[in-house]
Amino acid sequence: MMPPIVQTRQLQLRMGDRTLCDRLDLSVLAGQRLAVLGQNGSGKTTLLHALLKLGPVDESRIEIEGRLLSTWPRAELARRVGILFQDNRDDMPASVYETVMLGRLPHLPAWRWERPEDYALADQALKTVGLEHLARRDVGSLSGGERQRLAIASLLTQAPRLYLLDEPSNHLDISFQIKTLALLTDTVKRDNSALIMATHDINLAARFCDHILLLYGDGSYTLGAQADVLTDEKLSKAYGCDIRHVSTDAGQFYFPAA
Repeated sequence: MMPPIVQTRQLQLRMGDRTLCDRLDLSVLAGQRLAVLGQNGSGKTTLLHALLKLGPVDESRIEIEGRLLSTWPRAELARRVGILFQDNRDDMPASVYETVMLGRLPHLPAWRWERPEDYALADQALKTVGLEHLARRDVGSLSGGERQRLAIASLLTQAPRLYLLDEPSNHLDISFQIKTLALLTDTVKRDNSALIMATHDINLAARFCDHILLLYGDGSYTLGAQADVLTDEKLSKAYGCDIRHVSTDAGQFYFPAA
């Protein structure tokens, strides 16, 4: 039996003197999609960063594909885990195509040029997000939504086993929000990979994720199947306001009642 793609054992997440999440036992299997919900400062981004060695954490309590995080060299980890950051900065001039090709760097042997299959992945990723006609454009000339789509294309080109998404709907219009998350859902199913998405949008989480981690901001949390966690009572506690839902033929939709 294959181990979970990611697993935590009694993990504690802290920020300064605050405990954001205490004794987290998390297991995400191949094909699963987990949404992390909670208010600002509740630990959503901190958790994603911890899984990629981007923040102080006890790495002996995290396993990627059955192997302790502390034993993964960064270059090797980058072939397994990819992240879409909440904000994407373009510190150096580069074209759209050069940027999307950065997703292949972890997979290239030392001192080797890109292979035809690497270019094919990049070409397909740009087509998937609708940016193939901008391949020669400078990244600095893109709009916020186009930069977000480019970051998603680079992540698809990287093709990790674990996708970490920090507010993936940032800067995207409604159409691209749905298309992007539908694409990533299909990718996870097809490739037997996994996805963890930190988001403020309860309705996107309900539509595209089968499991939910709800962070209350005081160290406590609720983790489980979507139907068990996305209740009015639990969401209201987590967000500090009255959350209600309505049931429709398309599923359940959540909204603040006051």
